Amino acid sequence: MTDLEEEDVAFLRRFLLASGSLKEVAGEYGVSYPTVRLRLDRLIQKVRLAEDRAADPYVALIKRLAVNEKIDFDAAKLLISEYRKTKETAL
Repeated sequence: MTDLEEEDVAFLRRFLLASGSLKEVAGEYGVSYPTVRLRLDRLIQKVRLAEDRAADPYVALIKRLAVNEKIDFDAAKLLISEYRKTKETAL
């Protein structure tokens, strides 16, 4: 959680103060419910990535690139799959 940007922390604060109501948060930001839902989903992915980083930095990097839309998810899955195959054959 310490890796989160200030904007993400502010969103989480609003979400908590709204007792987890995405509808209320959407109203506060002046955006649609699906927009807030997408923002929350991406934030969840960022938190999971931070946990993954300790396990395997390369996999965490690829996932972070996908979450930040630098590469598409299909490319990320392929890169991770090939990386894991390479690691398994090296053992």
